[in-house]
Amino acid sequence: MEKLRWHSYYLTKERANLLFQLSMTTTVKKSGISSLGAMAKKRRLETTIFMLLLALLAFGSFAPAFAPLPSFSSSHSDLSTLNSVGNERKFEIADDMFWKDGKPFQIIGGDVHYFRVLPEYWEDRLLRAKALGLNTIQTYVPWNLHEPREGQLVFEGIADIFSFLNLCQKLDLLVMLRVGPYICAEWDFGGFPAWLLAIEPAVRLRSSDPAFIDLVERWWGILLPKIVSYAYKNGGPIMMVQIENEFGSYGDDKAYLHHLARIARRHLGDDVILYTTDGGSRENLNKGTIPGDTVFSAVDFTTGDDPWPNFKLQKEFNAPGKSPPLSTEFYTGWLTHWGEHIANTDATVTATYLERILSRNGSAVLYMAHGGTNFGFYNGANTGADESDYKPDLTSYDYDAPIKESGDIDNPKYQALRRVIAKYTAAPLASVPPNNEKKAYGLIKLQKTKSLFNIIDTKYFDGVTESEDPLAMESLGQMFGFMFYVSDYKAKANGSLLFIPKVRDRGQVFISCPSNSNEEIPKYVGTIARWSNTPIRLPHTQCSSGSKIYILVENMGRINYGQYIFDKKGILSPVYLGGEPLHKWKMLPIPFHNLNEDQQINSVISDAYTNLGNSVRKNLKNRINYHPEPAFYAGHLTVDEVKDTFLSFRGWSKGVAFINGYNIGRFWPSFGPQCNLYVPAPFLHKGKNLLVILELEVPNAELFVTSVDQPDFTCGSANSKVHQI
Repeated sequence: MEKLRWHSYYLTKERANLLFQLSMTTTVKKSGISSLGAMAKKRRLETTIFMLLLALLAFGSFAPAFAPLPSFSSSHSDLSTLNSVGNERKFEIADDMFWKDGKPFQIIGGDVHYFRVLPEYWEDRLLRAKALGLNTIQTYVPWNLHEPREGQLVFEGIADIFSFLNLCQKLDLLVMLRVGPYICAEWDFGGFPAWLLAIEPAVRLRSSDPAFIDLVERWWGILLPKIVSYAYKNGGPIMMVQIENEFGSYGDDKAYLHHLARIARRHLGDDVILYTTDGGSRENLNKGTIPGDTVFSAVDFTTGDDPWPNFKLQKEFNAPGKSPPLSTEFYTGWLTHWGEHIANTDATVTATYLERILSRNGSAVLYMAHGGTNFGFYNGANTGADESDYKPDLTSYDYDAPIKESGDIDNPKYQALRRVIAKYTAAPLASVPPNNEKKAYGLIKLQKTKSLFNIIDTKYFDGVTESEDPLAMESLGQMFGFMFYVSDYKAKANGSLLFIPKVRDRGQVFISCPSNSNEEIPKYVGTIARWSNTPIRLPHTQCSSGSKIYILVENMGRINYGQYIFDKKGILSPVYLGGEPLHKWKMLPIPFHNLNEDQQINSVISDAYTNLGNSVRKNLKNRINYHPEPAFYAGHLTVDEVKDTFLSFRGWSKGVAFINGYNIGRFWPSFGPQCNLYVPAPFLHKGKNLLVILELEVPNAELFVTSVDQPDFTCGSANSKVHQI
């Protein structure tokens, strides 16, 4: 009843204001009234109108007691007339519904992350989303993509969010923008830039810590003024902006949330709807929402759950009349970690539960509509029972979404969801485009060009840091990729037990005798991984002087969710040899890059293929399977017709691949389930394309990679069967 009374008052007040404005317009337009009589007549007319308006307002106050209220749809038709005055654009919440320019609006949206798709394909993927029946695109804004190093801002290439927003506007797709500062998203560090981890004293992330708030204020002070012109009221596509993300699953700091809301309002104004998203439980909503009507509270929940009890609970955390049912993450699939079965969800079940929302005028955003790819080193990771129970994500973020990683839509899930959405869309859906063409270019012969040890010779390598104890990667300015830790030690006759309490995330251990001229390459002795952390016994070496130990540590992706997101990389503890800490370390960063950084081939990759085409292959071939060794392999992919393709790494162990200098991601077929890496056509050109691989262990025995035209998630021991969730 309180909601109905507010609704009646609102309409009556707006009608009165409109009548008053119209009467004043009529009065002012009458010119030439200069006599006292005319002026008196004018005042009498205005007084009469004013009294009439007072009477209308008084009647409106009692109207609910005497006559039935009009329906929401008919009453809001008056709001439609009001909002059309001056062609004002407006997106708002009233009567537990969304309203676009005064007309009811049902959000049928989907997540498409611009940073997981090459810019050349943004429009293609958005057109496929539109053909699915979507009217809204939701995307995160990862802080680390746009400020990879403090003060270094990137808004070009794959980070050109403004071109993405312009495409949404062009295609008549509204946008729900999730600006963080934390986003989760199965993205490295939940979107936080890794340089935050190098700040001393440590910043308390996702909290009202003044040091953290100052950093957020500075970042949002750059981002939000750039996007305000894209707000719906200003003619752009953004009608809602999310602050934080599922904070109720992490903390209970209302001061932090209120501060974020104040920053957003200061830059965006009062007309943009701010929203939060939290899991559909009372505990999560209690901790993650802002009471009142300043910020709209939305929910997400498991796709197989009955949606309406979640929406009923959601209503308790919004102001009266301000709770349209909205699932901001309706899961069409799920993520997959290395070593797991590939996630797969049933198309019919997914479509059935979507219809349970849409059939009762609920709104939903498909997570994901199109997953895309974690190019470079930007994949995130999760944990289980503790931080050592570490689960890094695949390079592919296909997510079993209706629009596949390569854009394919000829699949049962896309078809089933489209049939449901078509029932609740007034206009006919756009025609479905065909799948993009893909091509299998066949075998790519590779040759071993250099050992990683040849490239990182400590006498010539720039950036060597010396320290008594090992330092974290971030402390040395190395945010992604690999770090060599090198120290001297004295070998014991019965060997020595090597133990590293905290290696993040995977350390390959090698030893050498610097005085032994016959041993050019250090010898592999074992791997210490974060998830197993088993000590290694170093063999006795016959060195005339001291021995040298090398530990190649790989950052496999920072944790993006939960209490362990403060996830520094490298060696974070003393290294114990025979129970005693080993001191005096040299640390050598291996400077690879991501797609938002310098696209040119860097010095490491350049050095990696300088021997390509020479007789070095013949000289090195006998050593290929001698022992696991990080080394570079290079070859040419010859392209006659530029199409999308996939590179199959079956028979290889683990590493990173670069095509024409672009970091296309990690491969790990020995662990699975991903066998192939997606190579979008914009990475390629006609003629010879350079493929460089850093293989960390043992390469394919025949030294080839195969270009194929399909994805493959059947590698590794985990794939004896496909996992259904």
